[in-house]
Amino acid sequence: MEEIALHTGTEHPNLLWILGPALLTFVAGLGLGAAAYADRIRSWLRPERETTRD
Repeated sequence: MEEIALHTGTEHPNLLWILGPALLTFVAGLGLGAAAYADRIRSWLRPERETTRD
């Protein structure tokens, strides 16, 4: 029973075929998230100043 609890999957023969696409999917998700919130982040970093006509 302990062998099942201690199994981490590192002895899988094609571990790179699992980790490679998982890592690429994670990076793609970060890129899409950054693209979706780029305007919000940009406006937080550089708040627009209101111009007055005096």
